[in-house]
Amino acid sequence: MIPSVAGVDTALVRPRKRLADYVETVLPKVVLGPTLICALLFVYGFILWTAWLSFTESRILPRYDFAGLVQYIALFANDRWWIALKNLAIFGSLFIFFCLAIGLLLAILLDQRIRAEGFLRSIYLYPMALSFIVTGTAWRWILNPGLGFEHLVRQLGFEHFTFDWIVTPGMSIYAVVIAGAWQSTGFVMALFLAGLRGIDDAIIKAAQVDGAGPVRIYTSIIIPSLRPVFFSSLIILGHIAIKSFDLVMALTGGGPGFSSDLPATFMYTFAFNRNQIGLGAASAMMMLMTVIAIIVPMIYSETRRRG
Repeated sequence: MIPSVAGVDTALVRPRKRLADYVETVLPKVVLGPTLICALLFVYGFILWTAWLSFTESRILPRYDFAGLVQYIALFANDRWWIALKNLAIFGSLFIFFCLAIGLLLAILLDQRIRAEGFLRSIYLYPMALSFIVTGTAWRWILNPGLGFEHLVRQLGFEHFTFDWIVTPGMSIYAVVIAGAWQSTGFVMALFLAGLRGIDDAIIKAAQVDGAGPVRIYTSIIIPSLRPVFFSSLIILGHIAIKSFDLVMALTGGGPGFSSDLPATFMYTFAFNRNQIGLGAASAMMMLMTVIAIIVPMIYSETRRRG
């Protein structure tokens, strides 16, 4: 005879328990399986496909005959690629610096519990809600010498004022920096503000009791405590800088000429406009290698420090 506990038949409880355990084990696999398969196919699969195309002589249509490093040799012999790399160094360094500096400053100011904090936070965050296409189009109007800021200042009486960076080959990349920093600074501010609100007030009060002033508290306690936020912001901003395409296309189109080209616009131009898929694939792989070369050491350093 099958024993029972407190009137409950154990022969009925065990199958139900096994069924619950089975569902708990299988259900996550069923839910996540299609997502994993799609990621493997449409992300990593296409990365491998692009890598193979970079070793072929593909032009308007893909070819799969191995051709060695022909495309990489042609890539680094192309003056336009070196200009794109130079612009990436300028844009990336200035974009990240201004986003971090201004974002941290705004976060510190908002952390003082000022009035209308919610309204100001929304104002600063609003640009991040816009796409880079909208941002680039808006700033193209603002920086247009005949319609925007320069025209407005001249109407105010300053007839010799000039601000024509967007149409000047040596300055157009800095116009991209202005638009990019305007778009992303609010997001960085929100990250820093969350980090500031997470710092233990007891540490700050103890420093104040010891006689530390506001500058010393921020430089010695608060800002060093924001290291994880700096790390996250650097990765996000670096990723945005390297893959920037729509902002440049909407703002300058890579011009004048190709003076504001970035690797992403270079890749698109050669792969789809000039029908050199192999060369475009080689440039895309170099962008991927750049991301890996920057992010992997940062992640390794951060995890090693925490360990």
